[in-house]
Amino acid sequence: MSALPLDGIRIFDLTRILAGPSCTQLLGDLGADVIKIERAGAGDDTRKWGPPYVTGADGKATNESAYYLSANRNKRSISLDLSKKEGQALALDMIAKCDVFAENFKVGDLAKFGLDYATLAKKFPRLVYCSITGFGQTGPYAPRAGYDMLAQGLGGIMSVTGPAQGAPESRPYKVGVGIADIMTGMYAAVSILAALRHRDATGEGQQIDMALLDTQVSWLANEGLNYLVSGKTPVRQGNAHPNIVPYDVFACADGFVILAIGNDGQFAKFCAFAGRPEISADARFATNPARVANRVELTRVMNEITKRKPQRHWVEGLAGAGVPCSPVNDIAQVFEDPQVKARGMRIEVPHASGVDVPLIASPIKMSKTPPSYRRAPPTCGQHTEEVLGELLGLDAAAVADLRKRGIV
Repeated sequence: MSALPLDGIRIFDLTRILAGPSCTQLLGDLGADVIKIERAGAGDDTRKWGPPYVTGADGKATNESAYYLSANRNKRSISLDLSKKEGQALALDMIAKCDVFAENFKVGDLAKFGLDYATLAKKFPRLVYCSITGFGQTGPYAPRAGYDMLAQGLGGIMSVTGPAQGAPESRPYKVGVGIADIMTGMYAAVSILAALRHRDATGEGQQIDMALLDTQVSWLANEGLNYLVSGKTPVRQGNAHPNIVPYDVFACADGFVILAIGNDGQFAKFCAFAGRPEISADARFATNPARVANRVELTRVMNEITKRKPQRHWVEGLAGAGVPCSPVNDIAQVFEDPQVKARGMRIEVPHASGVDVPLIASPIKMSKTPPSYRRAPPTCGQHTEEVLGELLGLDAAAVADLRKRGIV
């Protein structure tokens, strides 16, 4: 196999929770050497976000939460007390040997440790410095702490997520996973790669200012543009699509089925398969704009049709007819799905607890330099001696002295 695409790139990772760790895990999968800096005895906040926790080889629960595992593979963990001068000096010595500095501290907090962008840019002009916060480095909300759900609420996605407006128990819902965090991590990773490209071409590092709220606003996507173009505020549609009909969850004889019909041809194929070709010829339903205008009546008709047959009839039959259709899987069913299995989306990696831990694979598929799963998510401080020896030439006795004095 060819060398990994980010071989030779080293990241000083001062991130925790989900957005920053998702970013650095992605880069680690592609070959970057990620040095995760953690507080001794505490570590990343998400280590405590359980249960569930990993069960070790002795059959007992460890302190390694499933949440933490989700975003921290392919990293080496070092414990370091940045509140002490010796800790700050060690950090600077390591940063001197790194290409990227990633952090998600509140705006201004790292200045007291001499690890803010303005200070480090003078010492290390080639450094790519990525700051991830809730609201960015500027603006009236910059000093505030930011979390995923706040970004989802402020950024509008919750206003279009949940039961349709006017339905019983209708109210906003957050997305079921920390999607604002995860998307911010993805945008941060793309930004870091672009900044490294610029650095290699010009010798100049730079600061990247990533905010959860900015990211959330950016992926309002078509709903955001629906508002900007029309001036009409989008409302919750439940599972329906604001611009395409039928694109929804429909009842069937033994559960539910998703129909994602994106054009008039697919709609005609559905009607033919259902034995109701006259529906696609009806002027109210023949074109997508007509179906959008008459969505309530068409949805009623569609549910009357789909509930007469079992899920398997629709999923298998419509796939053969070229009509996009799927079941609604729960998460257990996801990992048993033959397509998910064929794509290798579950992996197992040997863990320090003595067991192999299950992880979700990277979705990136590359013909020459695919992601590599070299390290399980580390225990807190697992690689302190290894990293300090490799980067700074400290021997075991020197590290033991630092540990005795509470610096690492």
